[in-house]
Amino acid sequence: MTDAKVIPFDEDSRRRAAGSRGRGRRQAAPAAQAPREAEAGAAIPAQAAGGRPQEGLGASGEPGRGPGEADPPAPAQPSLGDALGAVADRLLGGPWERKVASGLAFLRRRVSGDYEVDEFGYDAELTDQVLMSLLRPLFERYFRVEVRGIENIPAEGGALVVSNHSGTLPMDGLMAQVAVHDHHPAGRHLRLLAADLVFMLPLVNELARKAGHTLACAEDAQSLLERGEVVGVMPEGFKGLGKPFSERYKLQRFGRGGFVATALKTGVPIVPCSVVGAEEIYPMVGDSRTMARLLGVPYFPLTPTFPWLGPLGLVPLPTKWTIQFGAPIPTDGYPPEAAEDPMLVFNLTDQVRETIQHTLYELLVQRRSVFF
Repeated sequence: MTDAKVIPFDEDSRRRAAGSRGRGRRQAAPAAQAPREAEAGAAIPAQAAGGRPQEGLGASGEPGRGPGEADPPAPAQPSLGDALGAVADRLLGGPWERKVASGLAFLRRRVSGDYEVDEFGYDAELTDQVLMSLLRPLFERYFRVEVRGIENIPAEGGALVVSNHSGTLPMDGLMAQVAVHDHHPAGRHLRLLAADLVFMLPLVNELARKAGHTLACAEDAQSLLERGEVVGVMPEGFKGLGKPFSERYKLQRFGRGGFVATALKTGVPIVPCSVVGAEEIYPMVGDSRTMARLLGVPYFPLTPTFPWLGPLGLVPLPTKWTIQFGAPIPTDGYPPEAAEDPMLVFNLTDQVRETIQHTLYELLVQRRSVFF
């Protein structure tokens, strides 16, 4: 009998054989499960199964580059110009290119003199683009003016707006001008009649003329009304503007009714206007007559902040305002000679004054706070 050759079979060889059989079974399992996963709609990337990436799929199995293709380009980063343009859009409230172009065109017209003014010096373009822009933050954010009854001003034709006057400085007239300019549906302009002192001050004179204001005289008022303008007048004058704080919201005399005679001559409606909030911006607790005579002004106000705080005392208090335009009082039903009837003029003047005073009392009753 031939001796059989014995091959040694130790414990390590047994473990290696068992491991190879286990690997073979684990590699066959995905192939058996593939039909079921395909039926369930599951997509298995080739690389996840140990093979090469499928064509059109990236290394992560998502749509991307194929074999040999370059990396996709990185998304473009915004440039410094784009970032500055976005900031300018937010600050300027719109596409900054158009605003800058409009501003440059405006400057070119100012330098070349290519703009128009009327015989009173009114510059509509300067008023719309510059003066109103300077006053609008005070109107909207500082005094937070609430406008009522603006529709009582006619959409076309002349009208005479008669208002109370107060506040030590004539801020109420300027705020009424912004109210008509920004809130009237027809975008009308308020042409104010101002006192002689306004046109005696160097810089104030030029600005008042450019903004459309003119001297408070019957001739200028009649001329504007006949042209179909909205004219504003404050018959109290300096008596209302410089009255002490203890007499706030008490109307002073309306003069001799010259504004009513002008309205009768032109046949335009009279629109009463009541302003609440202006009395408290500079509470006038005293009047230095000596300083007033030295400076040649009607009064020199003493307030809780002026002149004690110097220039800081000129900052008005941030009161909450209400401007209400009342129902118009028609005058076109009177004959032309009615303007010469002193009794009729007096009665209409008293009617306008009582309407404004009554509205002031109503607004004060409704007001909950001076500042809020």
